[in-house]
This record gives sequence, C-alpha cells and structure tokens, in this order.
Amino acid sequence: MRQLMWFRTDLRVQDNTALNAAMAAGPTLAVFLLSPAQWLAHDDAPSKVDFWLRNLGELSARLASLNVPLLVRQADDWNAAPQVIGELCQQLQIGAVQVNEEYGVHESRRDQAVAQTLDGLGINLHSHLDQIFFKPGSVLTQSGGYFQVYSQFRKVCYQRLHSALPGLIALPAAQAPTGIASDALPTTVSGFAPPSAALRQLWPAGEAAAHKRLQAFAEEQIGYYQDERDFPAKPGTSQLSAYLAAGVVSPRQCLHAALQFNRGEFDSGNNGAITWINELLWREFYKHILVGYPRVSMHRAFRQETEALPWRAATTELTAWQQGRTGIPIIDAAMRQLLATGWMHNRLRMVVAMFLTKNLLIDWREGERFFMQHLIDGDLAANNGGWQWSSSTGTDSVPYFRIFNPLSQSTRFDPDGRFIRQWLPELAGLNNKDIHNPPSIGGLFGTAADYPRPIVDLGKSRARALAAFKTLPHLATKAAS
Repeated sequence: MRQLMWFRTDLRVQDNTALNAAMAAGPTLAVFLLSPAQWLAHDDAPSKVDFWLRNLGELSARLASLNVPLLVRQADDWNAAPQVIGELCQQLQIGAVQVNEEYGVHESRRDQAVAQTLDGLGINLHSHLDQIFFKPGSVLTQSGGYFQVYSQFRKVCYQRLHSALPGLIALPAAQAPTGIASDALPTTVSGFAPPSAALRQLWPAGEAAAHKRLQAFAEEQIGYYQDERDFPAKPGTSQLSAYLAAGVVSPRQCLHAALQFNRGEFDSGNNGAITWINELLWREFYKHILVGYPRVSMHRAFRQETEALPWRAATTELTAWQQGRTGIPIIDAAMRQLLATGWMHNRLRMVVAMFLTKNLLIDWREGERFFMQHLIDGDLAANNGGWQWSSSTGTDSVPYFRIFNPLSQSTRFDPDGRFIRQWLPELAGLNNKDIHNPPSIGGLFGTAADYPRPIVDLGKSRARALAAFKTLPHLATKAAS
C-alpha cells in the first residue's frame, strides 16, 4: 500500500518517526505544503521561511538517496490542506498518510480536518510522537492535570527517562524507485523577502550542518555550558535552536549526544550536560503547555487574572525597543543582534522581554509577535513560554516583583562590554565601566556617535510596574502572604 509522508517541521531523514513508519509500511512518496498566508498569519520570519526552503533542498537530496520523491503543493492557508492532501492522495493512489504530531490549536485543527477528509476517502492518517520525548497527556500531576510548574514536570520526566529512555530510529534502507520525479523546489515565497547572505551563512542548511554543530558542541562546549551559557560574547550555547525548530535535528539526537558525553547520565555527572538536558526539558514543558492550556496559543495569558493589567499604548517607545534605540546599551545590542542574525542570546531574550513588559509596561504580546517576525528559530511554544515567563503572566513565571535591572545584567554578563561593542560600534570608545551606562559620564548625546538618551528611568519605571501589578488583587494578596 503506497504511503505519503507529509513533512512539516521535521525536515530530516534520520531519526524521523513518521518517515520510518511510512517506508516500513510500503512504497513512500513525500510532500511539503507551501502555506504563505498561514505563515504570515503566524508571524513567521522571512529568515525562518528561507531556512525552511533551504532545508527542503537538502532534504530532497537526502530523500533521493532513499528513492523517495519529494513533491511540493500549494495550500495558501491550512483551511486548504484537507482538499490539497485529499486530491494528491487520490491522484497517486495513496493508502495511508504518515505525519509527525505538531502542537498548537491551529496545527491540531488542521490535522483533524485533514484526517476527516481522508477518512471519507477511505485513507488513514497516522500521527506519530516525534518532536518531543513524551506524548502530551502522559506526564500529569497526581490529580490528572497538566503541570504548571517546571520543576515538578521535570521530576516526573526524570522518572520516565530512567525507566524508558527514548531511542534513536535507524535510517531506513533505500526503497525501489517509484518512477515519480521530485518537484522543483522554490527558492523564494511571495510575502517573505530573502534574508542577507551574511545571515544565511550563519545558519547553513541540512542535517549534515546540524550534526556538525551538535557534535562540536557535545565534544567541545557542553561541559562548560552551565558556566558560560549566560555570557553573550562567549560561544557558550549550542546554536541548535533553529535546527530544532525546523526539525532538522531531533530532541532525541540532542539528548543522546549529551548522554554520550555524560556517560549515560542526565541528572548527575557533568553540570554542563545536566543543565543543557534541562533546557531540552524546558522545551518539552512548553510543548505540553500548548496542549494542556490551548489559550496560550490564542494570544491569551496563561495566568488569566493578568489579562486585566493596564498595559501602556506607547508606540514611540515600542518602536525604539524594536530598532535597538532605547538608550540602554545591553537592550539595544541584543535587539540589533536579533535584527542582523535572526537570533538572540537566551539570557538577553529574558532581559529585553522584561524591559519591554516591566520598564516600558508594554503588552508582552507586542514583543512575542515582534520576536516571531524576526527569529529564525521562532517556535510558538518556546517563544510564548519565554515571553509569558518574563512578563509574569505565564506558567512557572518569575514573580512580578522580581524585575531584572538591565544595567546590572549588562555588567554581570558582559563585564568587558565585548558584546555591546560588537553591536553598538558607536560606543566602542568607552571604557569597560561606562559602556554599560553612557549617562554616567554625561552620555554621547549630540556628538557624532548620536547614541540616544535612555527612553525611561529604570527606577521610576520599576515602581510603575509594581504598582500596575498590585492593581490585580489576586497577585497582591499572594505577594503579601
């Protein structure tokens, strides 16, 4: 029975659950749907769409070595997916469609609609667990609910990993030629301007590039991860997030690479490896939250009482934040890194998010959307989880009265100003102390450097944020108890 492998955010052949199942079940064809209207509605970044297209090229070549043709079809938004997939299955006499599960309200509704259409045609849709370790709904509290606190979720995950470590799936053997040719692949999509060549060079496409990066991190850097991950001027992180988001590498492959370094241990041994595995479990946690609390993928706060927060409509300040022109060097350097590279260091994601939502008191949804529009590693679960954590509206979030001071974060994690100098060359001449806070020396205002004055007083804005949160009776009572 002929199989159709429907690729989405799983652009790889190695350790791919659905592809393996398809090729084990019968002669297999593959398809990818171009959905530019849906991508625009989801605020997917041009750099991210370009990364998908470049990885499709690499994927097509890998599939060709397995004699699996890759077809491309247009479904402008996901409402068209049932008809497009259904017609393709009828044309090619497909007996079953294989997919890897995706999470989020729109993804779930799309797959339910496709399954219903295929069922009417007598075709089965088989979905597989692939982009996370544990099926949503299988890691629950004693009362049967989804966890709201990461540390409790992690404890159960540890128990599960001890008893049943997710294994890697072997690469399928090549099948007999199907006689069907792969489609030509687009290099651009309307509505998404191609990124710069410099950005593309930072993120080479394909499984080989992803595994080279993973291997280098596991062999050279993971042991120092805990100590160096918070310093943006150091190569302390894996730089694998874009590959994980597009499914070019799997979380299982990442886990096994870390375990190989740490002699099979995930909760003891090297602290760097333990910490990195914890980051994989944070990613897992936020995927489960999408399923357990679908409102978070519908622009709603996890902590529903925070919907009443008096967010400010401050367009000028929002624009300054977006452009890296706030007058706070570490904030501006981080935002310029995002604009230039499609990526931002994780510590700085928290710093800039807290600055926007606390010091500027601007709705976290503005920041979440802007990040998605520029991140090459944009992932709904991780991005939403991070923004809601920083804004104190989310699950397991930072207490509302804990507000990062960007100046102290700057001096602590970029002590010699190396990261700031990289992205704010107009400040390169300042010494290691003054570069964090130009107003301390009267600033550079009016000079050729033209670095802006701070758009907000950190102390006064902190007090304003605390006052805003205290208008929410539930939070104020909890803080006082």
